[in-house]
Amino acid sequence: MSIVLNTARLENRIAVITGSAAGMGEGIARVFANEGGTVVVSDKDKVNGAAVAASIEKEGGRAIFQRADVRVEADCRALIARAVEIYGRIDVLVNNAAINPRGSIENTTAEMWDEVFATNVRSAFFCMREAVAYMKQQRRGSIINIGSVNAYIGEPKLMAYSASKGALMTLTKNTASYLSEYRIRVNQINPGWTLTPNEHRVKIEEGRGENWVDQAIRTRPFGRLLFPRDIALAALYFASDESACITGSVLDLEQYPVGAPPNW
Repeated sequence: MSIVLNTARLENRIAVITGSAAGMGEGIARVFANEGGTVVVSDKDKVNGAAVAASIEKEGGRAIFQRADVRVEADCRALIARAVEIYGRIDVLVNNAAINPRGSIENTTAEMWDEVFATNVRSAFFCMREAVAYMKQQRRGSIINIGSVNAYIGEPKLMAYSASKGALMTLTKNTASYLSEYRIRVNQINPGWTLTPNEHRVKIEEGRGENWVDQAIRTRPFGRLLFPRDIALAALYFASDESACITGSVLDLEQYPVGAPPNW
């Protein structure tokens, strides 16, 4: 699919997107590039991350790849520094990198808990802290944290993941309050059930079978799961001037009111 610059809502914007070698992050990177943005694709998966950046370039967009394991503070610092070194600024930061291992209060280990919080929350803190130093000088910037509807309560088997997304939501609101005087906006998107390569892998591992999607969409009122593009379009809104005066907001991107999902 070729990139066509239609509205160019992110023209002359530099956007860093963590966890963008696949899934939601890749979808965000492609939509941002399609809207004229220059994207820094980042992931610990060097092969797929570099392929995404190369594909965006081939299709007419502007992208580079910077490997980063967001659990590592030095990698987060290097990621933001490289974006500024090459492009002279950073306008948008999307904290998308996350993991969601299964575990309840009874069988979640301390190691799993620490791994989830390091990937899902601490990484956002590291990247935000580094980006804010430059955004303050620019007197503008947009930070978008990708959460989950699990932030409110979450499935029992996603205990650590749910807690991490709740923590991320509080981090979003806290930093939005502090950074508003610098015209730096911080917002969060809480996606619901989204069809990604990782979600497919997990469902197969759980024994749902190859046709799990057909069963899943029967529980969705709009006849499908969310796609990465759905999340990307919401991120585009927060990244663009269309949301110029909005900060501290949490957008629940779900087909059911939060708190009333169907059982499956």
